[in-house]
Amino acid sequence: MRPLLLLIFILSALAGKSQTFRPDEIARWKKRAKAVTITRDTWDIPHISGKTDADVVFGLLYTQCEDDFARVEENYIDAIGRMAEVEGETALYHDLRARLFMDTTQAIAIYRKSPKWMKKLMDAFADGTNYYLYTHPNVKPRLLTRFQPWMPLLFSEGSIGGNISVISTDRIKAFYTNSKWTSEVNDFEKYEREPTGSNGFAIAPAKSVTKNALLLINPHTSFYFRSEVHVTSKKGLNAYGAVTWGQFFVYQGFNQNCGWMHTSGNADSMDEYLETVEKRDGGYFYKYGNEWRPVKTEKVSLPYKTASGIRYKDFTIYRTHHGPVAGQVGDKWMTISMMNDPLNALAQSYLRTKAKDYEGYKKVMQLNGNATNNTVYADRNGTIAYWHGNFIPRRNPKFDWNQPVDGSNPETDWKGLHDIDDIVQVKNPANGWIQNCNSTPFSVAGPSSPAISQYPTYMAPDDENFRGVNAVRVLQQKSSFTLDTLIAAAYDPHLPGFDDLIPSLVQAYQTGKADEQPKALAEAIDTLQNWSNTYGTTSVATTLAVMWAEKIQRLARPRIPSDKRFDFLTFTEFMIKNVTPQEKVKLLAEVIEELTRDFGTWKTAWGEINRFQRLTGKINETFDDSKPSFAVGFMPSNWGSLAAFGARTYPGTKKRYGSVGNSFVAVVEFGDRVKARTVVNGGHSSNPSSPHFNDQAALFSAGKFKDIWFYPEDIRQHVEKTYHPGEKD
Repeated sequence: MRPLLLLIFILSALAGKSQTFRPDEIARWKKRAKAVTITRDTWDIPHISGKTDADVVFGLLYTQCEDDFARVEENYIDAIGRMAEVEGETALYHDLRARLFMDTTQAIAIYRKSPKWMKKLMDAFADGTNYYLYTHPNVKPRLLTRFQPWMPLLFSEGSIGGNISVISTDRIKAFYTNSKWTSEVNDFEKYEREPTGSNGFAIAPAKSVTKNALLLINPHTSFYFRSEVHVTSKKGLNAYGAVTWGQFFVYQGFNQNCGWMHTSGNADSMDEYLETVEKRDGGYFYKYGNEWRPVKTEKVSLPYKTASGIRYKDFTIYRTHHGPVAGQVGDKWMTISMMNDPLNALAQSYLRTKAKDYEGYKKVMQLNGNATNNTVYADRNGTIAYWHGNFIPRRNPKFDWNQPVDGSNPETDWKGLHDIDDIVQVKNPANGWIQNCNSTPFSVAGPSSPAISQYPTYMAPDDENFRGVNAVRVLQQKSSFTLDTLIAAAYDPHLPGFDDLIPSLVQAYQTGKADEQPKALAEAIDTLQNWSNTYGTTSVATTLAVMWAEKIQRLARPRIPSDKRFDFLTFTEFMIKNVTPQEKVKLLAEVIEELTRDFGTWKTAWGEINRFQRLTGKINETFDDSKPSFAVGFMPSNWGSLAAFGARTYPGTKKRYGSVGNSFVAVVEFGDRVKARTVVNGGHSSNPSSPHFNDQAALFSAGKFKDIWFYPEDIRQHVEKTYHPGEKD
């Protein structure tokens, strides 16, 4: 039997539809369930407690399955590379990508060799999930009817897109099917799409009214990507925050001592190598220095769903010492090197939740297990800090690491990893605040930011963006913060992306023959000319500006020279200079016409168009103009909106509905007692019949927050129900 077919057979036996649970494991689960207490507060937030951390992990996974088993399962179907078994052949190359970089056989081997403390947590992960399935026989998984303890090793960071998510499945498909591949979108188009990034602010005691450090946690993700939880054990675990469905650590949050916020960054943690390959004696060899090495090959057979049942497609995977072959450029094969250390990644993700201070948090970061994120940090001692990236290979700086490098040159090989002290960072800057909005670290602390000249280019190739510009402006202009004013700063409505763009439109109109233009156009120009460049639900100017800017983007996009690289700031400058005055005015006229057609008047307020709606709780939500929704002022973050709300129309809708942007948002004060406020989109429950399905929708849409309950005496005053896993209501 072919090796992968054998593995699939084994996995099917372990996680197949016919799986039943043994009496001995059921007895073990029931015993552990009695040691776990779940307290749901009046917002439905689960506070999970147990004697050991493993007890808490058991309870955490049980509650996650209670709240949204579909998303838990979806994340693991994706992580272990079995999406084609439920989605069909279209997902086959998505699974092949996972197979190239994230090997289940490797995960099983690592699990077996893991330290006892980690193995206990992974066992508890599987037990808690399986106990949920045992106690909920009416729940019908799409694929996974048994979860295995090694699965978290394939889903270890918690970021919305792990390293492999940036690798083109189209390019993989082209190589492994010997077909032609056309390049992905250009950089400017990538920046045009709504970012799934994040904002993090840290305020030092010198800038705090209470003289306590403050932290803003503001991830921008697809909606409902994480849940809000509180986990405590008698072994020192006491963490509150956002947990990605199916994971057993607080990804963005805080404990009684410190807090951590991750923003996606571009610190270079992976590289593309162009390999010189020749076929000899029926095999492939690649050049490395003065020698020719054999290309490693592996036969795999991947399953995919069809109308007539599961079928398999065979592939031969190729690898060099740099990594798997994931594409071709000209006559060169392209391999990719990236982090492949899932145990340290998982250990770092978990251990940081128990850090007690800056030195403890920094020690955990020395595991170098975070390949995709920056960190904004604050603690009760008044320390604030920032690290740009974490897993950063050492490289020869004479090469351009923004481009693929010559794999035949030994000088392009990685030279180990940079120590935590080497990477771009700042601690307790003199200006008293830190910000990062997926932007350059060289503006992270205003005038106290690190100097770009002190670091290799590959460490921080990140560009500035309008959110970063806005964050610096907002934090500089205030001398002292409270939790309330930190929230206000996080929702500051200014849109710096329009500061130059709108004047260029007004000037274009004024250079034409105004007396020959329609009256509505003159009124619209007047509305924009008198606009403060701030969003708001009642703002007609926001509607005009956003819809016009979207049109000018689409017009300017094909005019970008193929050899130019743009961030969104420079793309905006390009639009101003390379779209004619006549075109700018014509595009506004089109906006007026479309608004009048769709809404009866072009004088339509932004909040009438930009809406939050939650109807079904399904992974793929549906939207309906005839059903209730909430007006939202904040908007796509490309234009500098610190609070992000990426919305669009859907089939049958004229209004726009959000699906990405602000999700779990928190502000935290670290003093003798932690104080925090949070909000999530919609509500904690994914069940439309639950009173907690939409009980935070009005707060979320208005940028308002709820108090959270962190200490036992406070939780006791706000209890909705308390139970052990497996107990019936």
